[in-house]
Amino acid sequence: MSYFNVRVYGLIINQNNEVLVSDEEEYGVRFSKFPGGGLELGEGLLDGLKREFMEECNAEIDIIKHFYTTDFFEKSSFNDSQLISIYYLVKEKAPLQLTFKTKIFDFDSEGEILQAFRWVAINDLVVEDIAFKTDQVVAQMLKDQFAKI
Repeated sequence: MSYFNVRVYGLIINQNNEVLVSDEEEYGVRFSKFPGGGLELGEGLLDGLKREFMEECNAEIDIIKHFYTTDFFEKSSFNDSQLISIYYLVKEKAPLQLTFKTKIFDFDSEGEILQAFRWVAINDLVVEDIAFKTDQVVAQMLKDQFAKI
């Protein structure tokens, strides 16, 4: 373990109490996570999150508030780094211009890096369907705080 990998993610919850989930495949590895990614050197957390949303969703966002920061050890699934992930509740500035899927890993194309988005009802969110440990903690927190009885 030789370095830290700082990642920043945005949680968008729509009017139907659904959270936006990103299904991805990189070099044959499939995973579901929340939109966001790695911070670049010289970049602040909020600027990094806004850049990630432009890259992934072609969307400008407003950051509402901090939601969670990793508070335990997590090794990256892709390299030897230690992950530190920061999550914010965010709101899109304009309606998202994305094609939303209803099935997991429903990609429109072929290639080494694929991505698709879907809205998942927080009540129906299955923590184990989210790939990574910190994202699973956040998925459970979303259920605890936003699930409707």
